[in-house]
Amino acid sequence: MKKYIWSLALFSLLVSCKDSSKESTEQDVISAHETIDAQDLESAVIYEANIRQYSEAGTFNEFTKDIPQLKELGVDIIWLMPIYPISEKNRKAKGDLFVEDIEDPAEREKYLGSYYAVADYTAVNPEFGTKEDFDRLVATAHDNGIFVILDWVANHTGWDNKWITEHPEWYTTNENGEIIHPEGTDWTDTADLNYDVPEMRAAMTAAMKYWITEHQVDGFRCDVAHEVPTDFWNDNNAELRATKDIFMLAESEKRDLFYTAFDMGYNWEGHHIMNDLAQGKTTVDAWDKYMQRVDSTYQEDDILMNFITNHDENSWNGTVEERMGEAADLMLVFNYVIPGMPLIYSGQEYGMNHRLKFFEKDRIPKTKGNVWERMTTLADLKANNTALDGGKNAASYQRLNTADNSKIYAVKRNKGADEIIFVANFASENVTPAIQDVTGTYKEVFSGAIINFDKEALPTLDKFDYYLLEPVK
Repeated sequence: MKKYIWSLALFSLLVSCKDSSKESTEQDVISAHETIDAQDLESAVIYEANIRQYSEAGTFNEFTKDIPQLKELGVDIIWLMPIYPISEKNRKAKGDLFVEDIEDPAEREKYLGSYYAVADYTAVNPEFGTKEDFDRLVATAHDNGIFVILDWVANHTGWDNKWITEHPEWYTTNENGEIIHPEGTDWTDTADLNYDVPEMRAAMTAAMKYWITEHQVDGFRCDVAHEVPTDFWNDNNAELRATKDIFMLAESEKRDLFYTAFDMGYNWEGHHIMNDLAQGKTTVDAWDKYMQRVDSTYQEDDILMNFITNHDENSWNGTVEERMGEAADLMLVFNYVIPGMPLIYSGQEYGMNHRLKFFEKDRIPKTKGNVWERMTTLADLKANNTALDGGKNAASYQRLNTADNSKIYAVKRNKGADEIIFVANFASENVTPAIQDVTGTYKEVFSGAIINFDKEALPTLDKFDYYLLEPVK
């Protein structure tokens, strides 16, 4: 069950007036905060917040204003992209250029650098606001029943991180004794950390613990977690969990990360198959084989994060529309139906069809439309029908046989008395699904249409169309 702790959030309310001598005041705000546990993860939806691009101001405070409405989308966990100061040395601009390579001062100012080139693990990027602003964000999320996790970059730092000058021995070096960027990457704006050094490991754990104890965060999304030794994560995460129950997400599919350290990892392989299905490069058979591999690879209580977009995919590989085209709506629903936890990336809820700039200021849209409506319906279904549970005690997943399993994807998910059936056409032509071994009366979630399997067949499905069905009780 959930465990309740009392968290004290201190906010500074600065009150000033030309005709008044009122002094700045401080108000202590005490709120009940629930620590995250396994039950929370069953129906959870996770939201990736890109603070820089979320609003025109690009601040914590502007994002905080919208946290209450994220509940409409069923959001239970907010993952904040790195909030730390960004290194200025070797800051990336465009192509192979660093900011310092650009002569025009006005042009240089455009490039704000990569969030993942961290200059200070225990500070906040002043572009986003202050630590008091950050605390207000966390408190607002907690007041709305939402947990907050921080993006953590443990594999490397920026080039002007104080660790480089104070502890150069904490970094990987070449044969000439020079600190290098991570090998095999183009992350030239970062310096590679050396996990053979116990003191560096201890400092990394202390920095992570700081955000838990001093700013009440609920866990971490760990960047390229597979590039950091698993034994570090095992020891580190155990020490952090001794502080309070936290949620740990690995940007990885490496299975040994799940044994002890992490609750959830990325569904990268599944995501790439989704892209191929949408582009007609593969058939449903590929997905079925993938699900069989998942069953044999992972433990029963391992969780995979499902996504049709995220910050990497959007900026570097294309928008949902670019990659998934006319299958975008189907893939959104598919993302909620398959086992695991669905991700929403900033702007996705508004149907964003725009590649956000990665190193420069940009802006997501804020007009609610069809995607928002779909997500709110899916959020309500996920919250109230345990057949979509995707945590450590996930609902069962049963592939249903059809006349042509390579064209029609049909699956039934069950938990207790709850059930969901999902039928989708991944073929290039219209298909009439012939679902075997299903009886009873069902209601289509989005249209409200009633289908009695005992008396009638499912209507024909157009290309990339689908039915999401609940039993009529």
